Amino acid sequence: MISQLAGTLLARELDRIELMTNSGVAYECHIPLSLFETLPAVGANVTVFTHLSVREDAWQLYAFASAYERAVFQRLLIAKGVGPALALGILSSLSAERVVRALREKDITTLMRVPRVGRKKAEQIVLDLADKIDAVGGAPGAASGSSAGVLSDDAVRALVALGYAQLDADRAVRAVIESGTGSDVASVVRAALSRLTSK
Repeated sequence: MISQLAGTLLARELDRIELMTNSGVAYECHIPLSLFETLPAVGANVTVFTHLSVREDAWQLYAFASAYERAVFQRLLIAKGVGPALALGILSSLSAERVVRALREKDITTLMRVPRVGRKKAEQIVLDLADKIDAVGGAPGAASGSSAGVLSDDAVRALVALGYAQLDADRAVRAVIESGTGSDVASVVRAALSRLTSK
């Protein structure tokens, strides 16, 4: 099993990267949008956490920014009708932490925001994973407590209503809450908006 890769970034696209290891072997990896947005420039050194999918017609590597994100991806693959492409799409639309929270809370509406996930698919994913998702543990550095989760959800919904993408809103709100600069929904939204507009 290939669990990590470290080396020089040869190419980066929205859905894949090419990585040259010190041993002289280059690997192509499929990636979620969340990893693409954190990648350094081509030519820089990078380390990614990987999952190898083996099928009769192909071996494919999937790369993630953290072991936690990879664990959520692997857990999604257990759900009926969820293959690597859809699991990657879910993690491109929602952060790993948000996916876990949606499954724990059986939040069908949030899962339905993902392209190619309708109500029946979202209900199936929740049915298959709601009682299994705790096995991935908690995200490193994630805000704890139900009040923080409610605050985060309300702030993200407000930003999505303003036209921001779910993933961007989720990332901005999480950064604000982790920095401790917001104490209520309004202040979190204002701080998140500042982050989003300063990009």
